[in-house]
Amino acid sequence: MLTRRQIRVKVMQAVYAQYNGNLLSLKEGTNAIAKSCQDMLLLHTTLLYLFKALWEYASEQDKIQNKQRRGDAPLNDNYAKIVSLAPLTLIAKHPFLAKKIEQHKLNTWDLEFDYVRQLFETIVKSEYYQAYKETAAPSFKEQQKFIVKLFKEIIAPDEPLYRYIEDLNMQWVDDLPVVNTFILKQLRKLREEDMSSLAFPDLAERVEDIDFGKSLYEKVIANEEALQSEFEGKTPNWDKDRIATLDGLLIKIAIAELIYFADIPPKVTLNEYLELAKEYSTPKSNQFINGVLDSLVKEYIKDDRLKKKGRGLLE
Repeated sequence: MLTRRQIRVKVMQAVYAQYNGNLLSLKEGTNAIAKSCQDMLLLHTTLLYLFKALWEYASEQDKIQNKQRRGDAPLNDNYAKIVSLAPLTLIAKHPFLAKKIEQHKLNTWDLEFDYVRQLFETIVKSEYYQAYKETAAPSFKEQQKFIVKLFKEIIAPDEPLYRYIEDLNMQWVDDLPVVNTFILKQLRKLREEDMSSLAFPDLAERVEDIDFGKSLYEKVIANEEALQSEFEGKTPNWDKDRIATLDGLLIKIAIAELIYFADIPPKVTLNEYLELAKEYSTPKSNQFINGVLDSLVKEYIKDDRLKKKGRGLLE
């Protein structure tokens, strides 16, 4: 989930904040990158916690209606159907998830009880649930397929959830697609009665990548003027004022990576920043940034300025 590309996004956000006066020092910037990585894992926990909240809501409502039932009055079997979902139960009862919720003192979905209730109602009214409900004695695999579809088609694209996540943490909006994709993969890997099949990402395993992000950020801020001069005058069809702020920022970060990080092949750097341009900047940014960086790489190779280590790193 926390890939080098996501680290580059964190660097981009921190540099942008620095340029806009929202960060006062290098230390604040590197701290912001580390915190943003931690927050990304917290978003993952918060979304898994939503699964737990749905299961607990269904469980509580089922107990209440059974307790209050009189005679042969019909029961709402939707509660029991949701509670009986083995993949959902595995998430809801996962001890490490409970530990993470306690550790971060999360009460997100307790406070947003109405949202949990409304989401439950949306789920049981959906065509996906109605089709699943007709399945007699569904196997774990069939339940798993339903949970995957539920998350992919109803929960992940839910606009109220998006707005709520945005209110909790603005940076989570950038992280949400990545975290959702990671959770989708996790749901597909769940195994029946196997808590270990639900793995939780650990920042301790990504220390090297986070250190890369901090170092890249420091190189960009400390050498801002030199990096700017690297591509000034090399964009004849683009006046300085016409270059989108984010385009210039991405080019500077990419140049810093090309010059100061000997273990990263130029091709990797170019591909990564072209993808970031597609996702975060203007429609024409990809072509513009590709032209600038490709020209600079050729110049650096010609002038022997790319000091890359290892075989194939200039490819």
